[in-house]
Parts: sequence; structure tokens; C-alpha cells
Amino acid sequence: MDDLERAIIVSFDQSGGVDSVLKSQAIVFCQHIKEAPTICRLCVEKLRFCQIVQVQFWCLQTLHEAIRAKYSSISSEEKDFIKKSVFSIACYDEDCGGLLAGPPFIKNKLAQVIVTLIYFEYPLIWPSVFVDFLPHLSKGGVVIDMFCRVLNALDDELISLDYPRRSEEVAVAGQVKDAMRQQCVPQIVRACYDILSMYRNSDSEICAAVLDTLRRYISWIDISLIANDVFLPFLFELMLFDGIPEQFRGAAAGCVLAVVSKRMDPQSKLSLLKNVQISRVFGLVSDNSDSELASRVASLLTGYAVEVLECSKRLTEETKGTSFELLDEVLPSVFYIMQNCEVDTAFSIVQFFSGYVSAMKSLSPLTEKRLYHVSQILEVIRSQIRYDPIYRDNLDTLDKIGKEEEDRMVEYRKDFFVLLRSIGRVAPDITQAFIRNSLDAAVTSSGGNIEEVEAALSLLYALGESLNEETIRSGKGLLSDLVPKLLASRFPCHSNRVVALVYLDTITRYAKFVQENTQYIPMLLTAFLDERGIHHPNINVSRRASYLFMRVVKSLKSNLVPFIETILQSLQDIVAQFTNVDYSLKALSASEDGSHIFEAIGILIGMEDVPVERQSGYLSSLLTPLCHQVEGLLLNSEILTIEEAPGKIATIQQVIMAINALSKGFSERLVTASRPGIGLMFKKTLDVLLQILVVYPKIEPLRSKVMSFIHRMVDTLGASVFPYLPKALEQLLAEIEIVET
Repeated sequence: MDDLERAIIVSFDQSGGVDSVLKSQAIVFCQHIKEAPTICRLCVEKLRFCQIVQVQFWCLQTLHEAIRAKYSSISSEEKDFIKKSVFSIACYDEDCGGLLAGPPFIKNKLAQVIVTLIYFEYPLIWPSVFVDFLPHLSKGGVVIDMFCRVLNALDDELISLDYPRRSEEVAVAGQVKDAMRQQCVPQIVRACYDILSMYRNSDSEICAAVLDTLRRYISWIDISLIANDVFLPFLFELMLFDGIPEQFRGAAAGCVLAVVSKRMDPQSKLSLLKNVQISRVFGLVSDNSDSELASRVASLLTGYAVEVLECSKRLTEETKGTSFELLDEVLPSVFYIMQNCEVDTAFSIVQFFSGYVSAMKSLSPLTEKRLYHVSQILEVIRSQIRYDPIYRDNLDTLDKIGKEEEDRMVEYRKDFFVLLRSIGRVAPDITQAFIRNSLDAAVTSSGGNIEEVEAALSLLYALGESLNEETIRSGKGLLSDLVPKLLASRFPCHSNRVVALVYLDTITRYAKFVQENTQYIPMLLTAFLDERGIHHPNINVSRRASYLFMRVVKSLKSNLVPFIETILQSLQDIVAQFTNVDYSLKALSASEDGSHIFEAIGILIGMEDVPVERQSGYLSSLLTPLCHQVEGLLLNSEILTIEEAPGKIATIQQVIMAINALSKGFSERLVTASRPGIGLMFKKTLDVLLQILVVYPKIEPLRSKVMSFIHRMVDTLGASVFPYLPKALEQLLAEIEIVET
């Protein structure tokens, strides 16, 4: 072992056992050697005789760098020497060392060196590189493997469009492909066929490697070299033969997928797709859905379906029928794949289904078979949007895992719901019938399957996005049956947070139907006011229900006047509990802090449809205890203990929020012109709340809440609030901080 070899070994050391100073010296020494004018010859000599892997890799890496950076300055004699040497090594000549017996990364690096030479010299200087390789393939698997690595590296480094390329590289890639098509592609394809035939029963690994290499080249070579009466049936034969390993069979499926994905004019493509006889492999996806082969065949069938669909978009109306016949043939397998596939595959299939549904818009009326396909797609959507049962408890308790799963499912579902809306527009009757049946099954399920119920409700919710307001109001189609059924539903799993939330969102979405069909108002109110909504045991659900209830009250308004008494009685405990602060709820969304229940009440009792006596009574019954609570909390505030102060301050904040929200339901005209007595109640309330600034002048959260209420009173009371403002401003300015100016 000479000094260079020792230095290379030291520089590559990752064990930590080499002194850092020594390692730095070794790296500097190796770098210095790289600058020598004879470095290429030195590397070649080392590759011929040295069996140390680190040395082999360093020499190949150095050669690669030297050729790329200094090609124009290397002499012709030196280039020929490098070229003949690395080619001899790649062809496993006996006097060129045993580098091909080394690890894969060494052979990949050798392939990279050869491809760099091809970049500069093919076809003008080294036109025979590929043809010269072919006779050596008879030496066996080791050379075949090396040839595949060279072709793969050529694809990775130059040809493939999967990577960004400089304009110069694109031009060279075009020259290389043109020359290969004219000179050697037919011979290479023939060699691949011969290798597969010879080694199919003895070396499946090398056969799989050949097929994976061939797959890369199908996109730009003459398709007739593969899609003919010999090679294409042979690929199907390999896929269907269960006497060879799945990796080999899957590689054959990859080649067929490359064939059907080949870009060409639509009429030629349609002929190709018809001749592929894809039905021969339908059974492979159901044999073992978890196997590698099933996955590769699933990709093939999905890709085939996508290509047929794309082809149909570019065909004339007269020839579209053939493409839809091919789709009808492959769709059952695609449905099966969708039910059993991984997420990545699901995404590509949902894109296909979206295109298929879009294409069906031109097919009117839809045949019985197409309607059946629609129902199958709907079934796929339902199966795919269901939460995994293992996350049930995590979802309900909102721990970290549950939140991550919920966010993941929200993203995953988006495309499926877009697809559902598209189907709803193309086939509204069958879509609504499917959702009704899903809801029926969820309602009647004795076990209360959380995933089934949540999926059924989510489908109904998503359907609403494809319906205009008029359709929902009138209850066209099956909505007049679906909405009452939804309002009356009580699921055994309603205590689950996820189920409860989607239920509330769904009944809110269809509340416009109740606007036109007021006989269902009691059912809607019950759903919001009982344990399905505001009285749900989960605080997140309860507060979400309060917010949604406020929105429903805004839309129904005067229709709810006959029910005010019932609503207020039902909400008594919720109103009383609001100011009992629970510090564990600090993380709840500020937009759903629970105060919306007071806003809903304010909207209800603030309408002029409510008789003035009842209105005054309702408002007084709410404001009086809240004001008394503030007054009680302000007493003896100077002797509060450290432990008591945060709780009392937080309670005062809650009271201000409640009164503020309550006042939003009252208009300026009502409290100043038509019913000034109501305005007087709010003025007295303002008097009480301004005392907070006197008692707690420097508690920023309280100052902020009081200022917000003053703004609210200016909007509500108008000019009649002005006499109260000097007192408020005086107190605010007395304690103002510089940062607030």
C-alpha cells in the first residue's frame, strides 16, 4: 500500500478512530495529488490493480471530475487511454481488475464516468460505444448489469425530463437520442429480448434490471420495437407466470405501463390501447393486494385508464365510443384498486375519476352502466374518507396524534369532496340517493360505528357545496327527505367529538331549508339545544354549537319569536356557567369562546317583533345578575390574595364579553328611538363596567375589554352615550402607558 492509498483510506474514515489532524493532512495530500498532470493515468492504474473500495471510489470520482472540468485541455492520446481503459473495465476484461465484483456504488460511479465521456464524444468521436458493448453481454450477468447501469446513468444524467436541464444539456440529449435511434436502439432492444428469454428461469434479478432499464427508454424510442406481436405478448407472459419472482413480473408491468403512456396522436394511441388486451391482468390485482406485483399492476391499470380517458378527450364524437368501451372494461379493476390502495395511488385515481365524471357530461342521457359506475365511484369516495378506527380515541381527546391525523384527513379528503360535487352535478339523483342510503345505514346501525356515521355526515355536508341556495331552500330532489331525517337523527356515537362537530356543521349548512319549511324549526332547535349541540359534554363541541346556533338565529330571526321562551329556558344553565372560568380552556379558539350564545340571545330578544314588556324582562333578567356579579367582584378588591386575584379578574372579563355579545343584537334605532327604556338599561350597565377602570386601572386585559364595550355602546347608543365618555376617557388617560399613545 503506497502513500496515496493510505491517505485515501484515512480521508474516508468515519469511525472516529483517526486523529483529526492526520485526517486533515490526508485530505490535503489527496487534493494535491488531484492537481498532478498525470492524475488520470494514475487513477486508471489504481483501478486496474487496487482492490481497496475506498481507493476505487476516489479514483473514479477524480476521473469524473477531471473529465467534466478539463475535457478540452486533455490530450487526444490521454482521452483515448481513459476511454479504452474504463470501457475494458466495464466489459470485465480479465486484465483490467475485478472492479465489477465490487459494491453497487462503485459500479454506478464507473457508469457515471462512461456517461461523461459519452456526453462529450458520442456520436462524433466515439460512435461505437453502445454497439461495442453488445458482444460483451454474452459474458453474463455481471456485464449485463454494468450495461444497464450505463444506460440508467445516461438517462439520469442527460436524457430524463424528470430533472431540470440546461439548454446545452437538452441539445446534447437530443443529439444522443437521434444517433441512438439511427444506430443502435433496435440492437439494444433485441439484446434485451434475448437476455430475458435466456435468463428468465435462471436469473430473475438481472432480468428485472434489464426491464427497468428498458422502461426508461420506451418513451422516446420507436414504439413498434416493443408494441409488436412478439415483445408485448412476451411481457404479458412474464407478468402472468407465477413461477418467477414478483420483482421480475412487476418490472414487466412497468414496461407495459411505459408502452401505454407513450405520447402519440389520439387515433394511433387508441389503436395501441385496444391491442394491449389489458384484461389479461385484471386478476392480478385481487390475488394479493399487498404484494409488490399487485402494486405494479395496479399502477399499470390506473395508468391505462388515465390514458384511455385522455385519448377520449382528443377524439371526435364518432370515435369516442370505442374509448368509453375500453373504460367500461377496465373500471371494475380500478374500483377494486381504489378500495385497497395506498394514499399515493389513491390520489392519482381520484384525479382519473374526476376526469371520467367530467367526460360523462357529454354523454346524455347516462346509460344504466354509466350510472352503475357513478354509484361505484360514490362507494369508493365513502370508503376513502373514513377515518382509520385506530385513531378513534385520539381524535376524540384531541391529543397530538389525533390532531395530526385529523389534519391529514382534512387534506386527504379535499380531492374526494371535489369529486363528489362533480358527480352531484352530473348525476344529482343518484348522488342524493346514495347519501340518503348512507345516512339510513348510519342511523340504523346498532353499534354506532363512528367511522361510518362520520363519513355519511361528511358526504351530506360536502354535497351542499354543489347545491345552490334555491335548491337547498326548496328541498329539491331528495333533500326534503334528507334534511328532516338529519335533524331527527340521534346516533349512539354522538358523544364522539368528530361526529358531533360534523353533524352541527351539516345541519347549519341545510338550515336554509328550514327557513322555507318552518314546521321543522322545533327539530332544528332541539338538535342545537340538546346534548347533540350546546349541551354536548365536550366543551369544544358545545362552544362550536354556540357559534353555529348564533348563525342560524341570524338567518331565521323572526321565525324564532314563538320559541324565545323555550330557547331561553334551555340556555339558563349555559348562561350561568359561562362566567365560571375554567383555566384549562385557555387554548380554545378565541373565535369560539362561548360568548356567541349571548350574541344569539341578543339577536333573539333584540327584534322589534318581541313585545316591549317581554323584551325588557328578558334583557333585565340577563343584565341584572351579570352587573351584580361585577359589583360583587369589585368589592374589597384591595384585600385580594395573590391566589384570588387571577380568578376574579378572569370572571370579570367573561362578564364583559357576555354583555358585549348580548348588545350586538340591539340596533341603535330600537334603543334610542322606538324603545329608549332598553337604551337606559345599557347605560346603567356601562356605569357599572366603567367602575372596573377605577378599581383595576392597570390590568391591561380588563382595560381592553372595557374599551371594546365602550366602542360597542357608541355603535348601539349613538349620541346618547356621549355624556358617559368624559368619565371613561378621564380614567383611561390617567393610567395610560407611553406605549399606548
